[in-house]
Amino acid sequence: MINKTDFVYSQVSEPHRTRTKQILKQFPQMRNLIGKNPLTIFAIIGLVAFQVGLAWLVRDQSWWIIFGAAYLLGAFADHALFVMIHECAHQLLFKGRSANRWAGMFANMPQIFPSSISFERYHIKHHSFQGVHELDADLPNRWEAKMINNSFFGKAMWLLFYPVFQVFRLSRLREIQTFDWWIVANILVQAAFTTIIWVFFGWHAIAFLLLSFSFSVGLHPLGARWIQEHYLTHSVEQETYSYYGNFNVVAFNVGFHNEHHDFPSIPWNKLPEIKKTAPDYYDTLYYHTSWTKLFFRFLFDREISLFNRILRKERGKVALTDVSKPDVEMKI
Repeated sequence: MINKTDFVYSQVSEPHRTRTKQILKQFPQMRNLIGKNPLTIFAIIGLVAFQVGLAWLVRDQSWWIIFGAAYLLGAFADHALFVMIHECAHQLLFKGRSANRWAGMFANMPQIFPSSISFERYHIKHHSFQGVHELDADLPNRWEAKMINNSFFGKAMWLLFYPVFQVFRLSRLREIQTFDWWIVANILVQAAFTTIIWVFFGWHAIAFLLLSFSFSVGLHPLGARWIQEHYLTHSVEQETYSYYGNFNVVAFNVGFHNEHHDFPSIPWNKLPEIKKTAPDYYDTLYYHTSWTKLFFRFLFDREISLFNRILRKERGKVALTDVSKPDVEMKI
C-alpha cells in the first residue's frame, strides 16, 4: 500500500488544447457542433418544478420519507441542476452573458446556497489553468489532502462535507472577483426563493431541499463524479477521465468529461457526437462505466487519496516559481 504525501507533478501542459488542435485538424467538421442550445432552459424549468413539487409533497411527511425522497429523487434532480448551472457558466444556452447568468441563478434556486455566479468564475479558471494550484479550485488544499489521507472514514467525511471543503479552497485562489452585484443578485434570488418555500411549505420542505443538495454532491454514488473527472484512478498519469455509464441519461451527458474539456463550447446534447466523430482519440483513454462502483472503490481503496491529482508549475502564459507558496508572483 502506498501512502502518498504529495500530489503528482507534471512538467507539461494539460492535454486538452493539444488534443483539440489534433482533432480539429483531422475532423474540421467538429466545429459544426459548437453553438448554443436555448432549449436547455426548458430542462431547467422542469427540474426546478420537480424539486418544488417534491418539497410540497413531503412538507408534512416523516423524516424517513424526507430522507428517502432526497436520496433517491432529489439528489438526482439537484445534480442535474448542477449540470445546468455548468452549461450556463459556459454560456451554452443564450448569446448574452447576462441571460445565461439569470438562467443559472434560476437553476440554482432549489439548491438553497447561492453558488451559480461564483461557480462560473472558479470553473472557467479550472478550464484555463488546469492543475495550477493557485488558480484551479477543483484541486484540494494540501492540508485537506493530508487530513483526509486514504482512510475510509476520512474519505467518507470528505464526501459528506464536500461543499464545505470547497469553501475553504477559495482563500488560496487568485485573480477571481469574489464580490460584485451579480453575487448580490444571486444571494437575493436564493433568499427570496428559500423564504417563499419556508412560508408556504414549512421547515420539512427546506430540510428536503438541503438534503437533496448534500446528497447530490456528497456521500452518494453521484458524488463519485468528482472523483471520476480528474483523480488518478489508474496506473497511468491520465489527467482527465470520462464516464460512459447509464447515469449520463439523467445527468445530461456530464460524464463526457474529456470531450467537454477538449470542446467546452459544445453543449451537453452534442457531447456524445465528439466521441462518435473522433473515436480513436477517446477509445484509447481510460474511462469509467459506473459511478456506483467508483464510489465504493474510492472509499475502500487505500491506493486512492486526495493526493491522486496532477499539479503543474507552469500553464500557458502563467509562470509559477513555487506553487507551495501562496504569495508567489504570477505573470499573465
